[in-house]
Amino acid sequence: MSGAVTLRPVGLQDEEFLFQVYASTRVDELAQVPWSDEQKRAFCRMQFAAQHQHYQEHYAGAAFDVIELEGAPIGRLYVARWADEIRIIDIALLPEFRGRGVGSTLIKQVLAEGEAAGKPVTIHVEQFNPAVHLYERLGFEKVGEVGVYWLMRQPCT
Repeated sequence: MSGAVTLRPVGLQDEEFLFQVYASTRVDELAQVPWSDEQKRAFCRMQFAAQHQHYQEHYAGAAFDVIELEGAPIGRLYVARWADEIRIIDIALLPEFRGRGVGSTLIKQVLAEGEAAGKPVTIHVEQFNPAVHLYERLGFEKVGEVGVYWLMRQPCT
């Protein structure tokens, strides 16, 4: 990864960008359904709105940030900091920025924050998400299961 990666709080002007990031995470899944592009986009809009509402309701007070590379938005990182743990709510990058070390660098920063605070870091991840392997490499272990999601935890030492 080259260039400065920074975080800034999500603003109202970011909604379309955040939708694009979300939609990019569903491309492979939606490639398997016989829907038109318009139907896929409408489905993604509905799911994005539901996810956004869920995050706002269940993670009030969390940090909802846009990930920027050299000042250009490339993804999102949502983190809740609770009394007894730090939860990575969501991390997602546009496809062209995946596999370049941006995500792992940001996750390592959250892990360092957890270590300094004496708190474990957790994340829910879909069982078949390729990022599971990244989380395992970073020391996360499966500690629970909720539907299609695993709860993974990286304990503080």
